Amino acid sequence: MITKLSTHVLDTANGIPAHNMNIELYALNDRGRTSVVVATTNADGRTDMPLLANETMKKGIYEICFFVSDYFQKMKRQPTACPFLDIVPVRFSITEDDRNYHVPLLVSPWSYSTYRGS
Repeated sequence: MITKLSTHVLDTANGIPAHNMNIELYALNDRGRTSVVVATTNADGRTDMPLLANETMKKGIYEICFFVSDYFQKMKRQPTACPFLDIVPVRFSITEDDRNYHVPLLVSPWSYSTYRGS
């Protein structure tokens, strides 16, 4: 059985997948945070590979940082030189390393939402 952590970013302001958005995954512990994966979303707003899979799926606290302001600037859709959202961090726990975790992000220049998908 394959287990994985994945993400999907949707640009709700423009009604499209957020392609070319940079994201970083960190593992957190009492000593701070460690970079695990740096990725860019594809044309479907997903990463080409899971952020974690099989033996790299470990219980713990993680944070995905979505570079929202950079994305909207690349799209030339940033409404202001001083954006409301810059980097959106989503901190979550993996409590079962034998399950799939999916962390989608719905985002506009002014708001975002997320949830645990499957």
